[in-house]
Amino acid sequence: MAYATDIRTGRTGYFSDRVQAIMAGFRTAREQRRVYNQTLTELRSLTRRELDDLGIGASEIPFIAREAAMMIK
Repeated sequence: MAYATDIRTGRTGYFSDRVQAIMAGFRTAREQRRVYNQTLTELRSLTRRELDDLGIGASEIPFIAREAAMMIK
């Protein structure tokens, strides 16, 4: 009778690798949030005229801040 001595599931890697990946994800998310908040603050501090000069509408500010944050990987 055969016995399974090495059973592998679809998940590969060790527990510590997964924990490190999760922590790296948290660090990335925290940095993205920091960039988002900083960009949002800086753009909201501009006057309407300055935004017009840049070709940015006030309603676009959150979208632009999200784009800036997503550049962090």
